[in-house]
Amino acid sequence: MDLISFRDLDKGTVEKIFGLAEDIDRQLERKKVDKLEGIMATLFFEPSTRTKLSFQSSAERLGLQVVDFLADRSSLKKGESFTDTIKTVDGYCDVMAMRHPAEGAARLAAEVAEAPVLNGGDGANQHPTQTLLDLYTIRKLKGKIAGLNIHLVGDLKHARTMHSLVYGLGMFGAKVTMVAPKGLELEEHMVHEAEKRFNFKMESRDSIDLKDADVLYVCRVQEERFIDKYEAAKVKKEFTISADYIRKGKKDLIIMHPLPKIDEIPPEVDAMPQAKYFEQARNGIPVRMACIKMLLEG
Repeated sequence: MDLISFRDLDKGTVEKIFGLAEDIDRQLERKKVDKLEGIMATLFFEPSTRTKLSFQSSAERLGLQVVDFLADRSSLKKGESFTDTIKTVDGYCDVMAMRHPAEGAARLAAEVAEAPVLNGGDGANQHPTQTLLDLYTIRKLKGKIAGLNIHLVGDLKHARTMHSLVYGLGMFGAKVTMVAPKGLELEEHMVHEAEKRFNFKMESRDSIDLKDADVLYVCRVQEERFIDKYEAAKVKKEFTISADYIRKGKKDLIIMHPLPKIDEIPPEVDAMPQAKYFEQARNGIPVRMACIKMLLEG
């Protein structure tokens, strides 16, 4: 078993991961975690803070040893192929967590390796453990996912978190509103796939209005995608989540962000009780521990 795409999971499997994560959360509170044996290899071919460190922390909390592959100090510099690298590392570990800038790299690794592979992000394609921890966070903080009004705001086209998240929100019966600058909307085929699969309809808007939102999920507007820098600055300003926006929303609104955030959420919002993105990041530990446990135990 590998974890390459959220689309490979059914609702029963996701619920099982959540159940394991809840059990692990309780174990972490008691500081008494059921241990596993083995070695995890972390192969990150592009920069990462939260995903890499939380995979490594999760593995060590489970009792696994961690070997860390550093692409810029490896034989890739000598011309070794990606598949040869995967086949080599496969002989040194029991499970792999990887990130790669090329879409499809994680699935190729899973085809080559005998050890299970956890996809920590492949280009702008998939980031399944992020979606799992996002859904877990919503359910943990709000008590449910079904029926909640969830607003997805920012660059939805290039944010790989969104590509899986809309699928997961549809799976659990949420009401989804997409708010994106012109040209940065979620691609139509992804919208249609989720809507058809889960028989629901997502709403689209071009401006922020949080009065009916239960959850605000923010992704940064990527300035580098714009040719006109003046237009980029204008759009970024329009899609900055100011404290005034939050005050006009529900008192129990929660704000989420996959991080890193740049200037789309000002620092003053961090101190507001609605800001839950750092708690969201911490939830990556029990969720990724659950995923590792499930893969190693089959």
